[in-house]
Amino acid sequence: MATYRSPAVLLSADGTRTSGTAALFSEPGRKGGLRPWAGDFRVATESAGVEIPVGMALTLEMPDGRSGKVVVQSRKGGSKNTILALMGEDQAPF
Repeated sequence: MATYRSPAVLLSADGTRTSGTAALFSEPGRKGGLRPWAGDFRVATESAGVEIPVGMALTLEMPDGRSGKVVVQSRKGGSKNTILALMGEDQAPF
């Protein structure tokens, strides 16, 4: 199981960028298929107050330029320490 933890950015369809830290993991793929991946995204303090609803599709951008499509599965915390649970939709960007 591959893991990744680093700063990242969530990019919405309207161009809104939300900074934070991604903690991601992937599981072994099944018979040549894509490896499923998911994780948490802790919204940075300077991005606090940004509304990202459950079910929203976003692009997760890594510091090295790689990116992947994600969907918000759940939201925890308050306005200062928001944590989003993400589910990857395509190839893992890590």
